[in-house]
Amino acid sequence: MEINMEPRDFVVARIEGDYATLKDEKSGEEMFIAMALLPMGTDIGSRLHFENFSYELID
Repeated sequence: MEINMEPRDFVVARIEGDYATLKDEKSGEEMFIAMALLPMGTDIGSRLHFENFSYELID
């Protein structure tokens, strides 16, 4: 599996306990990530920008 570290935008598709499923806005690819790595206020439907190993809420 190849890891893509380029800047990407995601939408939070699901939150299950301490983990969220993020969906890449371009490719539709999904990934599972710990909520602790996401910004405060992240919820289902939130848009996130990933760059330089961190996530930022957008919109």
